Amino acid sequence: MTRPAICALLFVAAFWPAMALAQASPNPDATQAQAPAAAVLQGLDKITARITEIVAPVGETVRFGTLDITVRKCHKRPPTETPETTVYLEIRERRLGESAVDLFAGWMFASSPAAASVEHPVYDVWVVDCRRASSSG
Repeated sequence: MTRPAICALLFVAAFWPAMALAQASPNPDATQAQAPAAAVLQGLDKITARITEIVAPVGETVRFGTLDITVRKCHKRPPTETPETTVYLEIRERRLGESAVDLFAGWMFASSPAAASVEHPVYDVWVVDCRRASSSG
């Protein structure tokens, strides 16, 4: 296993218990009412050096260049805790005339974008925030 892969596994192992506890709620109806409506991501096109804000609703697929990005879960800690945003993403590359290629499936952390990153020669994608349905921006 490569050193970056080992570091990513150690980082996930360190945060996994906190994420599980944060997602557990004594009132399941309250959790669903507060569920984030979308993840806010940023994408870098390395060819043009442009950074694009990507708002990806949970459960829907959005397009960034040749990438299809699907957010499955988005979790943001409450303001009373140490700030952290975690997002479970699935990223596939779709090129015209070719079958789709899975590039990434897993958790990304806003505080440590290098812990779990997309390996692509043209695009970088990282997590910024989670937005709630009532959030205006």
